[in-house]
Amino acid sequence: MSEDAALGRRGEDVAHRYLQKKGLRVVARNYKPGSDSEIDIIARQGDLIIFVEVKSRSTLEFGSPDRAIDSEKQKHIVRAARAYVNRAGIEWNQVRFDTISVVFTDPPSIFHQQDVFFAGRAIPSAD
Repeated sequence: MSEDAALGRRGEDVAHRYLQKKGLRVVARNYKPGSDSEIDIIARQGDLIIFVEVKSRSTLEFGSPDRAIDSEKQKHIVRAARAYVNRAGIEWNQVRFDTISVVFTDPPSIFHQQDVFFAGRAIPSAD
């Protein structure tokens, strides 16, 4: 595994634990319905399904990690999310897209942004 891949895996592990501490139930990791799309973490909060893109960096030297999520990456994430909801029979208005940026300072810095792709569209959770 490359150094970048190992850093990404560590970031996903940190994000997974963070979401669990926030009361979300992680239902899948690295969901890959096709060759060109993947979702790092799929979590559930009440009736809401949350698709999470995790970006990790060792420092902030090149800016916040979530800046690496461009419109092309967003299209791939949405494509994978549509495949998941179609397969699971979930309504599209019950999904949300979040990002988690992890910077490996000491201790690691975690920045969670909610509802980043289609702000205000998802049904709020009953929790």
